[in-house]
Parts: sequence; structure tokens; C-alpha cells
Amino acid sequence: MGKGFFKVPIAVNEPIKSYAPGSPERAEVQETYTALYNTPIEVPLYINGKDIKTTKQANMSPPHEHKHSLGSYHLAEKKHIDLAIKTALEARTLWADTPWAQRAAIFLRAAELIAGPYRAKINAATMLAQSKTIFQAEIDAACELIDFLRFNVQYMTEIYNEQPQSTSGAWNRIENRPLEGFIYAITPFNFTAIAANLPSCAALMGNVVIWKPSDSQIFSAKIILDVFKEAGVPDGVINMVMGDPLMITDTILASPDFSGVHFTGSTHVFKDIWAKIGANIHNYKTYPKIVGETGGKDFIVAHHTANPLQVATAISRGAFEFQGQKCSAASRCYISKSIWPDVKARIIEDVNSFKMGSPEDMGNFITAVIHEGSFNKLTGYLDQVKNDSDAEIIVGGGYDKSVGYFIDPTVILTTNPKYTTMCTELFGPIVTIYLFDDDQWLNTLNLVDETSVYGLTGAVFSEDRYALEVAIKALENAAGNFYINDKPSGAVVGQQPFGGARASGTNDKAGSKLNLLRWVSPRMIKETFVSPVDYRYPFLGE
Repeated sequence: MGKGFFKVPIAVNEPIKSYAPGSPERAEVQETYTALYNTPIEVPLYINGKDIKTTKQANMSPPHEHKHSLGSYHLAEKKHIDLAIKTALEARTLWADTPWAQRAAIFLRAAELIAGPYRAKINAATMLAQSKTIFQAEIDAACELIDFLRFNVQYMTEIYNEQPQSTSGAWNRIENRPLEGFIYAITPFNFTAIAANLPSCAALMGNVVIWKPSDSQIFSAKIILDVFKEAGVPDGVINMVMGDPLMITDTILASPDFSGVHFTGSTHVFKDIWAKIGANIHNYKTYPKIVGETGGKDFIVAHHTANPLQVATAISRGAFEFQGQKCSAASRCYISKSIWPDVKARIIEDVNSFKMGSPEDMGNFITAVIHEGSFNKLTGYLDQVKNDSDAEIIVGGGYDKSVGYFIDPTVILTTNPKYTTMCTELFGPIVTIYLFDDDQWLNTLNLVDETSVYGLTGAVFSEDRYALEVAIKALENAAGNFYINDKPSGAVVGQQPFGGARASGTNDKAGSKLNLLRWVSPRMIKETFVSPVDYRYPFLGE
């Protein structure tokens, strides 16, 4: 613990820069974007502090300009994953014994590196790799990641400070040990902050990590890795591997030293991983921790007392920011019929005003979806709507992949509350709306609750407090993050811990102390100052 009870800086949320025309941050990120665009890079594996190049590579391209190459990344073979496991376990001995203040200092430094010298670079890389607008990159790759790092350090100290009661005769104390073994972090394409947080929060608590970023996010993942290196993360503590996800996962889950998985991605993949862990359970030295945040089919429900302009704005932002590629994005809406004409008019006006194109042009609100597979899936749903009698496209519906994977923001109106796009997670700029009679509030809420297997986020709009109370109760299990008179996306670290249940994950609330508690194994220590010298209790007396 060192020679003092140390206090870390109080965590505060990183201010969001405006990137307004003429601002210095706008000029800096545009210059950085151009430099990264014109300088192809090669991303090797990173194992035990060493860059490892292999015989196979894959290309990286911006989704909004898929014929342009940003460089390549190396693909691991099984021997590389075995090496990562071996060297991580070797690094664990020293890292687990490192005083918490030293670990805290590393990740606090990482936060300051991102806030300062790396800010433009990590934002520009996220704009290129994931086709995010500068605002979406700023709130993700810069601000949310900085917040994760700062708040996690504060949460760590709170966990260590929580101690049991003692008596004059015995001192009780708890130490929160890192898990015995190594952690497997699997991260998604859509948030650079999540890609950094999943391995780093486990490492902060003294664990060693093998990190597999998404194939579609490796360009910005490399910047994360550069920050961790400069911040002083020791060799072997966080290892980055890329390649065949099935081979990597099967190799890792076969290790007796596997002690936990930190996952964000699809529900199907997470369930497969859970099943494999169960099948291997007799091989492990300890019961692995399984932490995952998966899919969503997030809702907006608008009561007849709701403000139509507020509802429309929540849909425009909640459904279409970052092309709907957020697990929290609004993708199904239930609107009271009496306010629908005003809501409809504003939504159509909003969508028709959106500019779409490369994030390099900062006047664009919409950019491209992540890759061709996503494009083809989404356009298949749009084509189907055009042939169905119980649904119609009221705005949008177009698409073009000649330059980038561009899909027009699309609003579908359906008469069928169980229509495919009301039930299926799409992960794209498509929202479906169902209208209900004003006097069917409770029945509609029950419909919302039973329609989806997911339970991630949801929003209710109403100016009637009685109606809100009914909704809060009826939708108790429908959303782990529940919003009143606001869109269902945009959770802020330290303010709205994020996660959902049902098929949306284990609800361990990223950005909170609850998540960090999953990466420790408490040990209770009782020290008795004067031990008994006779086994006889008073009740044994004659």
C-alpha cells in the first residue's frame, strides 16, 4: 500500500470541445485527419511488449471510402495466442504485486495523454476507422475514454477503502486480489472508449489481459495501444492480438488459467462464448467471471401529453447519430396517434435536412455504416419493406455503396407492432414507428415490454406524472438504462452507469464501481491479537 493513505484526484467529466468553424481544435483535427489518411500504417500483434509480425495481413479502409487503404494489420496464428497466454501469466506476478498507487498513476497519465497530445489523433483515427463525425468521435474516443480512466481510478480507491468492522480484540480487513489467471477482453467497433476500457479496467485492478479488438476498429485501437505504452503499462499486462476470432477464442478458453471474459458485441457471439466456458468448466483453476454487454432493441414511447418536437428530436438524434450503430440507439418507437402528425412533420423535416458524406466534411451529420456486410444486411430489410403491405417508408430508404457504405436515414411506419424491424436488432440508420390510440397507454407499455428479447435502453416521453409512474413500473425489466423525456442514448460515465439485462448482457454497469468489482477476488483477513489458550467455553462449566 505504500507509506500513506493516498488520495487520487477527484474525477470530473472531461469537457466536450465544440469544433465550431474557426476553432483551433477543428483545425488541428482536420490536419491530423489528413495526415493519417495519407500515411498508411502497419499494425503488428503486441505481445509481452514486443511488436510481432506474421505471414498474413488484412487491409484497413475507411467505411466512407472503402477503396482507400489506411494500411494493414497482422493476423495471429495459434502459436501467437499461446505465447500471449504464457507471457501474460509471467507478467502477472509482478503486476499483481504492484502497489495500487502505481497502477493508478499509469492510467491517470493515460487520461491526460488523451486529453492533451493524443486528442486530435485518437479522434481523427476514430473518424477514419469507424466513420464517426467529429462530435461523435469527441464524445467517444476523447471524453468518454478520459472519463473511464479517471473515474475507474476513483472507483478503485473506493473499493479498497470499503472495509469490515473490527473489534478491540481482532482486526478484520479485506484485500481485493486480482483474479488468478488472465482476462480475455473482446471489444466492438463502435466505441473507441469501450475498446480501451474493457482491457484497461481489468488491468487497473491488477489483472493481465489479452485483448482482441474488432477487425473494423484496429486503426484506432493502435492509437489506444500507443497511449498505454507511453503511459507506462508494463510489458505483458495488456497484449493486443488480431486474427480469426474463433481460433483466438477457442485457444484462450481452453487454457486452465482463463479467469474471465470482458465482452461487448453481439448477443449470439456472447452466448456461444458462455456455452464454451460451460463446456470447459472442469478444466479451469477457478470459476471464470463472465461479463458482457450485448445487443439492444431500444425504444421510445410517447404519451399523448408529450411535446411532439421533443419526441421528434429524440428520434432524430437517438436513431440516427453514428448511423444508429450504438447498442443504445432508438430503433422502435410507439407514438400516440393524436401527436403523430406534428411528430411526423418534424421527423421528415429533420431527415431531409441531414447532410451525408465523409466525416472529413464537418457539415455532415450522417456518414457510412461500418462495412459491406452491415450494408447488405440493412439494405435487405429496406428492400423487404417496399414489398410488404403492413409497413411503408415515409422518409429515406435509399442507399449507395459505390464509394462508401452509405444508407439514407430511414423512417418506417408499420401497422404491425410485431413487424420484423420492430423486433430485430438492425444496428443501422433505420427506425420503425407504430401508432397507438391515446387510451391504450398501459396496453402499449405491455406491448413494448413483451416485444423484444433485449433489455438495454428505453425512453418515455410524457408531461403526465401519473402516466410516467405507470410506465416506470410496467417497463421495470425492459431497460437497464431508462430515460424520462430524453433520448435513450448518450450515457455519461459517473452519471449514468451503462448496461442492461435480458439478452442485452450481464448488466455489470460499465463506468461504475460495480464493473470493477467483477475483476477482483476479495480475501478476508482476520488477525486476532490475543489468541485463546484453552478450548473450554464457559457453558462447559459445572
